[in-house]
Amino acid sequence: MKYMLVAGEASGDLHASNVIEAIKKLDSEAQFRFIGGDLMEKAARKSPDIHYEKLNVMGFSEVLRKLPALLSNLRAAKKIVKEFKPDVLILVDYPGFNLKLAKYAHNQGIRVDYFISPKIWAWKEWRVKDIKKYIDNLYSILPFEEAYYQKHNYKVKYVGNPSVQEIDHALGHLPPKKHFIERQGFEDGEKPIIALLPGSRKGEIRNNLPIMIEAAKRFPDFQFAVAAAPAIPEKFYREIAQDPGLQVVFGATPTLLKYSTAALVTSGTATLETALIGTPQVVCYRANGVKLSYKIMEKLLKVKYVALPNLIMNNSIVPEMLVHNCTVDKVARELSPLLQHSPRREWQINGYRIMRRRLGNSVASDYVAELIVDSLKTTPDIPGKKE
Repeated sequence: MKYMLVAGEASGDLHASNVIEAIKKLDSEAQFRFIGGDLMEKAARKSPDIHYEKLNVMGFSEVLRKLPALLSNLRAAKKIVKEFKPDVLILVDYPGFNLKLAKYAHNQGIRVDYFISPKIWAWKEWRVKDIKKYIDNLYSILPFEEAYYQKHNYKVKYVGNPSVQEIDHALGHLPPKKHFIERQGFEDGEKPIIALLPGSRKGEIRNNLPIMIEAAKRFPDFQFAVAAAPAIPEKFYREIAQDPGLQVVFGATPTLLKYSTAALVTSGTATLETALIGTPQVVCYRANGVKLSYKIMEKLLKVKYVALPNLIMNNSIVPEMLVHNCTVDKVARELSPLLQHSPRREWQINGYRIMRRRLGNSVASDYVAELIVDSLKTTPDIPGKKE
């Protein structure tokens, strides 16, 4: 069978590479074309038709600047679909690009499967119309999405969450705490740690790291360390912190979290990973602007919560300090009970246990590959639904 995969960012490259590996085990004659990154290249043993770095843009102004290149890449992707004629086009997240390509492939009579649903339950709900129209099979990594799509008369399949296996693997390969402390050069090997996860983009780090540091400094019996994003240089963190001695940890975020008493975490997948590790956390998201930004965000977002643990549980398991509420005083107030034995700390840890059970034990990439390959074998010719 012929498979075309499209991933537009680093996380999608990781998940899509695992799907490729799983498909190869099930279909020895599998042929691949793909838009993605180095991990997909390694899995498929061939170069991407387009590297995702050419697609990866952030913010309105950058999209405008790179619009000609983005449109050129979309045309190139359509050309690959037309020439390769895959048995299935597998799209991974990245909805702005992928839903446009889905429409084209659908109209060419090609089956379109989507792994990792666009977060339309949070905003851009109107995209559900395109999903229902152009996507043959949608595979979800968040359990509450099944019920959400059911309200729109569209069936999705929850296949498990990739973070579960990634964190289980990381926890199974932790160095002893003493070795970690020595290797990272902590000044005091006995002092308990507060982990700071200020995000993976420079803008997020600028907005959130100073508040996290000042909040952590309110607790002199603790030391704190920053979990660094791989693409951000150490110098940048120290400049933002205005502290040349800032403790910065690269390539060991799960280890840092496991050996920390609590964490301050910028909203995103890191909140779920922190919960799976079992470290109590305060979720922070300081953006440019104050109350007005918060009011706009409230209008745009269609959900009660932002942090993934809260969304999965439909309950306020972790405190969310967002926009104008993300101040040093408020963050420190929420952090304080998590640094000691307290009802708030126990509430979080118990919520994490329930959340983990809800996520289940399915290996998402393996399950997706199995569903795709098995369905192609039983019904190899599935025409798209022409408009």
